[in-house]
Amino acid sequence: MSTRHVWRLARRPAGSIVTDDFRFGSEPIPELCDGEFLLRVRYLSLDPAQRVFIGDQEQFLPPVELGAPMFGLVVGVVEKSRKEGIAVGTLLSGAGEWADYIVSDGTGFTELPTFPGISLAATFGTFSLVGPTAYFGLLDIADPQPGETLVVSAAAGGVGQIVGQIGKLKGCRVIGIPGGPEKCAFVTEQLGFDACIDYKSVNVGDALDHLAPEGVDIYFEQVGGPIRNAVMERMKMFGRVSVCGMISEYNVTHADTQPSYWWAIMMRRLTVRGFIFDDYRARFPEAEKNLAAWMQSGQLTTRQDIRQGLENALSSLQDLYSGRNFGKLLLEVTP
Repeated sequence: MSTRHVWRLARRPAGSIVTDDFRFGSEPIPELCDGEFLLRVRYLSLDPAQRVFIGDQEQFLPPVELGAPMFGLVVGVVEKSRKEGIAVGTLLSGAGEWADYIVSDGTGFTELPTFPGISLAATFGTFSLVGPTAYFGLLDIADPQPGETLVVSAAAGGVGQIVGQIGKLKGCRVIGIPGGPEKCAFVTEQLGFDACIDYKSVNVGDALDHLAPEGVDIYFEQVGGPIRNAVMERMKMFGRVSVCGMISEYNVTHADTQPSYWWAIMMRRLTVRGFIFDDYRARFPEAEKNLAAWMQSGQLTTRQDIRQGLENALSSLQDLYSGRNFGKLLLEVTP
């Protein structure tokens, strides 16, 4: 094995991502230097923020440079090592390139914990990003209390499915907003949400008026747009909004005029806070411990949408922005 396959950014997208924005090809794998190792990538995580990383808007990491490999969270097995303390066979996860093999000095990589009864895909898909995001975004920012009404957008996605289940563990009444009857059945019948709103078939505001006539205590925001507007208009006094993402607006080139919620925020004394998962990096072990315990006891379940083949990374990412994924989206890069 002397070559690798890799995706590189060819140009910055204008609106939705298209094929010509990237290049997929093969190239030689560099020889290892002292202090480096070769990682065979098992899974690549495909996440909404990757659209931000290839844009030129304000963001929390330096954008991907033109011509540079696209990056995301990966997990892989060390196949060769010239780095002290990193043995062949070690399972590492972290920010890596969209490639089947990565040469690294270890910066940004840590050993992935393993938990009895939890598969590699579920471990990586849960603990590398979406689990801590859900855990801290709900518990630290929203402080859910028994009897409160929690609304979760993108409820069948990687983060949303966990947010809703933690909300139930904390005694909340949970309403999920996914798209499509299959996803609605999943969040109510398998995840235990109290109610579901299929935004593709009903008016979200009207449905909320029926399901939560007294209003919403907590909104876990991931989508932006009309769904966000409908929930914000129905927040209760002293409600809390945890802003995790706005996937419906990432590909928008001309922002629409949105209603101003400053008056509602003031009059209803709302707490609205945005966050990035990396804000809580030092506390990830806390989230891992509790999430793993809930998963092993059967109180928390997660669904991964696993696609096959590095060559399908771009089309799979495009599916993410059109809602064609069902669960945490992962790409199996090598078997």
